Amino acid sequence: MCSVEKFLLGSYTRRISEGIYDITLDTKKKELVQLTHLISEDNPTYLDVSDNDILYAVAKEGDLGGVASYKQNDNGTYTLLNRVMLEGAPPCYVAVDNKRQVVYGANYHQGILYSYKISEDGSLTLADKIQDNGHGPHENQDGPHVHYADLTPDNRLVVCDLGNDTVYTYDVDNEGKLTEVAKFIVSPGTGPRHLVFHPTKPIAYLFGELSSDVLVLDYDASTGSFKELQTISTLPETHTGFNGGAAIRISKDGKFLYASNRGHNSLVVYGISEDGKALNTLQWISVEGDFPRDFNLSKTDDFIVVANQNSDNLTLFERNNDTGLLTLLQKDVFAPEVVCVKNY
Repeated sequence: MCSVEKFLLGSYTRRISEGIYDITLDTKKKELVQLTHLISEDNPTYLDVSDNDILYAVAKEGDLGGVASYKQNDNGTYTLLNRVMLEGAPPCYVAVDNKRQVVYGANYHQGILYSYKISEDGSLTLADKIQDNGHGPHENQDGPHVHYADLTPDNRLVVCDLGNDTVYTYDVDNEGKLTEVAKFIVSPGTGPRHLVFHPTKPIAYLFGELSSDVLVLDYDASTGSFKELQTISTLPETHTGFNGGAAIRISKDGKFLYASNRGHNSLVVYGISEDGKALNTLQWISVEGDFPRDFNLSKTDDFIVVANQNSDNLTLFERNNDTGLLTLLQKDVFAPEVVCVKNY
């Protein structure tokens, strides 16, 4: 088994970061080593990589925002293929649809969902866009804020709008055209941010950024609709200060769920019932940093890498595959303004 894994790191470039980095996880020594700067880009806050090894990243140029595509060269460097830029703030989330050869972009500030068609060389052209509307009761819900757009297990598109408390389901054709088929409205002030699906059951786990709750949802693939089964807090009852929910991930065996708290500065670990429909809290563990905007599991699920945005550090945890519990291995690993962690 390979004893080395690599993680791509997306970041803000407001202070000290220069764009996109990667870092190596030595799984034998159980440590993160060799932070490497890969691409100079303005605020590449989220990224994804296609099956053809094309990297797609959020991009910003002055008053324009969009998505950039990069091809990896044989020597490990990257060459820009193109940028698709539009007026206004850039997206906050990008995801690749390898089957349709489409990239999706969620634009928080403008409340817009984008789809981009991938050309044969990996470059992008804008295919469709949907402008959301509406708002919610929270001060951060002054308008629509599309925060997530990614695939369902049956290859529909699911979209979280934090601003209007709605989860949308879309059909997508092979050219990237979007057709809404269902919408699920959550409790006012929840602020749906990200979700993950159970690996084998028609269940999704939705993270409410503003409420600091995880919602367990039944997913009906025949209609694309969701139904709420359970709501559980990501915080201990003793925490009364600010918190903003951030990332949510599930183990490959579908037995454990993880979510990050910005403010409480922790990861919460849940056990998942055998049918996937119920969560129980197993652990809160400090991320040893400030504002854990993103984290991800290693390919083997043996480790978790957390990115702490405000303290410019990564934290490495070992994961017990039987209990799901986390143990701190390493902290104070320098990584500037990182807000996206992706293994590749």
